[in-house]
Amino acid sequence: QVQLVESGGGLVQAGGSLRLSCVVFGNIFSINSMGWYRQAPGIQRELVAVITNDGSTNYADSVRRRFTISRDNAKNTVYLQMNSLKPEDTAVYYCNAHLYRATAARGSDYWGQGTQVTVSS
Repeated sequence: QVQLVESGGGLVQAGGSLRLSCVVFGNIFSINSMGWYRQAPGIQRELVAVITNDGSTNYADSVRRRFTISRDNAKNTVYLQMNSLKPEDTAVYYCNAHLYRATAARGSDYWGQGTQVTVSS
């Protein structure tokens, strides 16, 4: 079964930086897109950034030019470099991957357990 393992969350002061990592484990044929979502209590989960299999990226307007998403295909890993963090960035960050399992004909979405990011003022 596919498993996504996240790391890098923590507590940081406003203006600081964090780097999130997400490693995908499993019998995987290929990974299409990978992305980061976040959710704060009482707020619907929102897309933060996504990177496709051709390297194209998209960002939420609120994080553009502050966050950078990247991937290392050899390691099945996606990163989110977060700079100039604001208290509004405080949330649980979830890794997402749309991938094809080696034993499946259709692609499916998978999610990590989430990592807490807290930005203090």
